[in-house]
Amino acid sequence: MGNRYDIISVGGGHNGLTAAAYMAKAGKKVLVLERKGHPGGGVSTRELTLPGFWHDEHSNVHIMLQGNPLITEDELGLLSKFGLKYRYSPLPSATVFEDGSAIKLYKDLDRTCEGIAEFSPRDAEAYRRFAQKSMAFLPMFMSGLYAPPFPMGAFMAMMDQTDEGRDILDFMSRSSVDIVDQFFESERLKVHLVRLVTENLQAPDDLGTGMGVFLMPGIIHTYGVSRPIGGSGELTKAMIKAIEHFGGEVRCQSEVSRILTSSGRITGVELTTGERFEAKDAVIAGIHPKVLGRFVEGIPERVNDRAQRITQSHFSIMLSHYALKKQARLKAGGDLDDALMLELMTSDRMNDMRTSFDQLKQGKIPTVPLCAGSDIAVFDSSRAPAGSGTFYGVTFAPYDLEGNPALWDERKEEVADRSLAYYRRFFDGMEDDNILARVVKSPLDMERDSPNSFLRGDIHGCAPYMYQTVGHRPTPDYGNYTVPGVAGLYLVGPFMHPGGGVFGAGRGTAIRMMDDMNIDYDKVMGARV
Repeated sequence: MGNRYDIISVGGGHNGLTAAAYMAKAGKKVLVLERKGHPGGGVSTRELTLPGFWHDEHSNVHIMLQGNPLITEDELGLLSKFGLKYRYSPLPSATVFEDGSAIKLYKDLDRTCEGIAEFSPRDAEAYRRFAQKSMAFLPMFMSGLYAPPFPMGAFMAMMDQTDEGRDILDFMSRSSVDIVDQFFESERLKVHLVRLVTENLQAPDDLGTGMGVFLMPGIIHTYGVSRPIGGSGELTKAMIKAIEHFGGEVRCQSEVSRILTSSGRITGVELTTGERFEAKDAVIAGIHPKVLGRFVEGIPERVNDRAQRITQSHFSIMLSHYALKKQARLKAGGDLDDALMLELMTSDRMNDMRTSFDQLKQGKIPTVPLCAGSDIAVFDSSRAPAGSGTFYGVTFAPYDLEGNPALWDERKEEVADRSLAYYRRFFDGMEDDNILARVVKSPLDMERDSPNSFLRGDIHGCAPYMYQTVGHRPTPDYGNYTVPGVAGLYLVGPFMHPGGGVFGAGRGTAIRMMDDMNIDYDKVMGARV
């Protein structure tokens, strides 16, 4: 009896935890099984360098989560009952250039436009109109992010009925460079907006990336951007508290080797140790469709063949985690240390940035690095001993380094040194005598960390191109969170709708599950936590 559950979640990433928490609140007996010794997947905070220095292993800021009813309505009690606390910055996003100048997107639209007007009065007005249009469209768009997606055909037909919808289809079809060229004249503003969108692992010239440029101003000026106090992993901790409060369990160091079936329906899971758990109603799997067939039988060949054609991002990231004696501060000064998404650019020319992305696609380390980062302890003193710093550095990097990902094991420290030299052009406090310790994670390390999700180091699961959106993400077969040929098996992860990043996207999977189980979602959410 101790190994019998209603629902088992394979993988303890934040999406799987989200779906499990909702189903636990619905009264289901839930078990989450995590391969690693700690939960959270890409949403975890650990002492990677030295004791007392708390580093975000992957995600660092929570952007897209802010419009999720999980947060706006506190549906699981994460904020009111289970200790999750966010700090919002008045300056969500900025790009600082080597000469100390900067483009700043404040949450306050007027303040943002005042800053843009200092170098381009025309673009200040153009940006205001652009942002207002984005903000007006946002409620409809956001409502579709946290629920099962529209079928692609229905979505296209609906959008094609209005002028506004046709504009959206146009944005979804174009590149981000094309969009900014249409609306703005300043190279610096263009570089900032496009660089911001590339955080979604999109190259500026990729068709289908224009939608990101359109949406980000609306998100920034409506919801803002935040970090959990104590680190990204605080979301994971709160989610686990919710699951346990609702009667569920989370077990780490429990690697699933097989999802068990009988007559085309799931029956449970088996661990690498041979231990088995029965799942009466469903299994939730945070497993990429490209490798799902290794875990479960019964997937039709045509479905698996289409899954192998999923397009993943052309590049990945390398993370550098530093423990510092004293906090690192931007040489540019002012309020830039409050920017949660801080891009560092030596050039304000779009073509220079595009060249770096072209080199990434060729498997090369860009001549001019594409770096972002900041000292997290400046924003949150709980992340390091008093006065010390915890630096989080992101460098875009190819997975296939010169055609061979195995090269990362011998070259990642060298590449990290190049990034460090770049950081020193912008920050005081990154000198050798101020660095206590460093840990570097390459794109290959990303894949090793989550081998069934971050394939080829793609922390977003698959590229967010138009043909891999809404009900076609990641393929038409899997767009409904279900698995053809295997009843009772549901998918979660960055490769599913709405995409990679911290969305709390397991909510959509839970809604689909409740619909299939004839559970009244609104009634469940109306119950007291």
